Amino acid sequence: MKTNELTGDALVWAVATCEGYTDLHKIEKRWPHEPHLAMMPPRREYGAVELWEIGSEHDWAFGGPIIERERIEVRPYDGIKWIATYNLTNHTVGKTPLIAAMRCFVASKLGDDIEIPKELTC
Repeated sequence: MKTNELTGDALVWAVATCEGYTDLHKIEKRWPHEPHLAMMPPRREYGAVELWEIGSEHDWAFGGPIIERERIEVRPYDGIKWIATYNLTNHTVGKTPLIAAMRCFVASKLGDDIEIPKELTC
């Protein structure tokens, strides 16, 4: 999948992967018809963290610190979308500043094309 098309759980998974999370897997819950995905954080002693707990494409607490730490520049683009720039080489566009910035971050770490786990494509 193209990183400039990532949204939802696929974008969260990709950013979490860049941040050192590993081992995407399904976990059993009370309601088996609802998919629950989790990943192992870099400090494995904390145990698995559900994907929704890591963040979302709308959660500035998830992406804001990355934007600040990595010094990702975000600005309006074409009056409708946003463009993010990282290290003057990576440029991505998104419908929100956060989506553009997180796509840019992922592209800088994993490349312009990445393979999405099958759990996220179903």
